[in-house]
Amino acid sequence: MEDKTILLPESTTEQELLQTIRDLNSDDSVNGILVQLPLPKHIDEDKVIGWIDPAKDVDGFTPINVGNMVIGKECFLPCTPHGIIQMLKRTGIETAGKRAVVVGRSNIVGKPISILLSRKDMNCTVTMCHTGTKNLEEITRQADILVVASGRPNTVTADMIKEGAVVIDVGVNRIPDATKNSGFRLVGDCDFEGMKDKASYITPVPGGVGPMTITMLMWNTIQAAKRKL
Repeated sequence: MEDKTILLPESTTEQELLQTIRDLNSDDSVNGILVQLPLPKHIDEDKVIGWIDPAKDVDGFTPINVGNMVIGKECFLPCTPHGIIQMLKRTGIETAGKRAVVVGRSNIVGKPISILLSRKDMNCTVTMCHTGTKNLEEITRQADILVVASGRPNTVTADMIKEGAVVIDVGVNRIPDATKNSGFRLVGDCDFEGMKDKASYITPVPGGVGPMTITMLMWNTIQAAKRKL
């Protein structure tokens, strides 16, 4: 199995990008298609995703795959949420009947992980929080399993979780750090240092959810190839 990268200039028109996707859809040698987001402002992101053949949608973003995920039918699951589910399952964390709280409502992480945690194989009771949520800390302190995907450092701190909570930090943020050659370092959406001794499990950033996202992308691609055999 080989990978192919198509680099297009920012000036690429929407029609040119759609034609590229159309060509890949009809190419039998291509098993999976991934469009790197975000796209330039002059291109309709939803339209572009909608043009990808659902059978090659290894990101799990097309409306057909999202719809099948919601109703529990076989589909390609979004990679980051799927990676989180696999982490919980393979770590042996009990989820049935547990209170799960998701901070963030993006189409990429917040919404799909809320759905996946509520499905029968996980059986969590799920609350989704967002920028309109009042008294966030009161809700996060009730979480047995807390998934934070807000895109803002220190969204959740140690005083906002209960003892023994499982914390999944999805955030990737760059903050200035003069000690680094790059001038910055990566942090999540949670105060890892403050929370690591209070949580029973907590994912680091970098090195936690990120590698699982890549793994699930490879998983989806392999499944797509198998379906063609």
